[in-house]
Amino acid sequence: MTDLVILNGRVMTFAGPDAEALAITGGVITAVGSNAEIRDLAGSARVIDAQGNTVLPGFIDSHVHLFQGAAELEYLNLHGVTGFDAIAAKVRLYSASRQDDVLLFANCFEYHAFGDAPTTRQDLDAVVSDRPFFVMASDGHTGWANTKALELAGLLHGMAVDEGSEIVMAADGTASGELREAAAIGPVYAYTPLGGREAAGSVTGADPIPIPTAKERALDKDILAKGLKYCAAHGITGLHNMDGNFYQLELLSEMEKEGTLLSRIEIPMHLKHTDPLDRLEEAAQMRAQYTSDMLWSSRIKMFIDGVIDNGTAFMLQPYPETDSCSAPLFTVNHFKQACIRADAMGLQISVHAIGDAGVRSTLDGFEAARIANGIRDSRHRIEHIEVINPADIPRLAELGVVASLQPLHSPRAGFFTPYEPGAILHEFQIDQSCPWQTLRSAGAKVVFSTDWPVVPLNVMQTIQGAVCGLDPDAPQMGAGQYQSLRASLASYTCENAWVEFNEHRKGKLQTGMMADIVVMDHDLEAMPPEELGTASAAVTICGGSITYEA
Repeated sequence: MTDLVILNGRVMTFAGPDAEALAITGGVITAVGSNAEIRDLAGSARVIDAQGNTVLPGFIDSHVHLFQGAAELEYLNLHGVTGFDAIAAKVRLYSASRQDDVLLFANCFEYHAFGDAPTTRQDLDAVVSDRPFFVMASDGHTGWANTKALELAGLLHGMAVDEGSEIVMAADGTASGELREAAAIGPVYAYTPLGGREAAGSVTGADPIPIPTAKERALDKDILAKGLKYCAAHGITGLHNMDGNFYQLELLSEMEKEGTLLSRIEIPMHLKHTDPLDRLEEAAQMRAQYTSDMLWSSRIKMFIDGVIDNGTAFMLQPYPETDSCSAPLFTVNHFKQACIRADAMGLQISVHAIGDAGVRSTLDGFEAARIANGIRDSRHRIEHIEVINPADIPRLAELGVVASLQPLHSPRAGFFTPYEPGAILHEFQIDQSCPWQTLRSAGAKVVFSTDWPVVPLNVMQTIQGAVCGLDPDAPQMGAGQYQSLRASLASYTCENAWVEFNEHRKGKLQTGMMADIVVMDHDLEAMPPEELGTASAAVTICGGSITYEA
């Protein structure tokens, strides 16, 4: 007996011709066709009327930080808030509502929120001086702490941190307030309302210390459940997490057994540049232990560099008006050996690489793995690729490397302020940045995602950013890189199913595929491109079960 039918849709199958309707039985798509054909199969099944709107494979967000994103739904978001008065007004109102927090935490802070000069602890003291206060940049690679937060974390007079991280010091020998990268941010993050557990998989790549109590585990599961409901409300049926540890896997596995896991999730093992290669055995343990259709682990995540905005992205040319190219987090040999060993274990590798030297180093590591182990269908990934040297563009297709891109990261998309030539990038680097269509045209496989909570989880905002940008009045930066609507949607559905080695089971609407589906509230192809971001999910279905209904 058919369980569920969807009628009157503009069904983008990504498996041949479009259709009007489909039927679902036992969590699987059992028929796709015309309204008349599917209506005959309906019987007593529940009928969803798509009302002429687009029906798609469920969105797969292939680069998210679920635990952090879910936790930050509770925190103050300061994106676009600049100037002392505006910041102070929002923060003080928020502070009054969070009196029990040891550390007042806000996110999505602008790098120059107070003006051209770098933000200092004194700036934040002027906003909040009577309690520890910490703000995180959208990119998650830089944070700023007021004096009380620095004292709380034991950082006011500096502290030794891992290479690649920095506690920026002022001329008087005390911390300026700016903290760059994980090892510098971690001591403050430990005082968030969740005790930093939401970031352990990213900051340390290991499980939280001390071991969470039963009460803390219950709280964390509640936060994750809220995040998964939020994902379902955006039409998402699959997630590729970009930070990982056993703790997250344990919580999500419990949720799967309890029936509250609303999305399929892959969790990686996070290998830090400070880790010995033997730690890769944890990845093998994760892969062996978690193998369900809803929760699995078969990938490692590494960082080769930082971000452009704080000067930690690894560049081939020095940053403007400096003699610094930054440096890779891994040494050349350590990174290549990590790639070789992980590849030999049959693991997929995803590497955060933003600068052009970081991208080149990552490609060199993947090439070393190919030479050592032979060619295989690895689908290794480079995450972000914000600047790439033209000589390296063809190497992605040659090495079978996937370009995992986040359109809203690019100023071209209109969510962040466009780069000023000579500020943090040279003009020629701006011309080479975020080359979505250039990579696609060169034969690289391109997949799209958000990197939530760096940018909003709203899939259709990202789609609009890829197609035409969010702000038609914003300065255009490489408009020739914009994507077609169909290509953008494919990069969020069937291509993301492919990159997780599941193209034979999901990402297309055809008979025998998993019933992971989103019914939109608009006919996307009939919408003006500049309005795509206003479209949203009307119904989300994962495994044949409705996980969201507007």
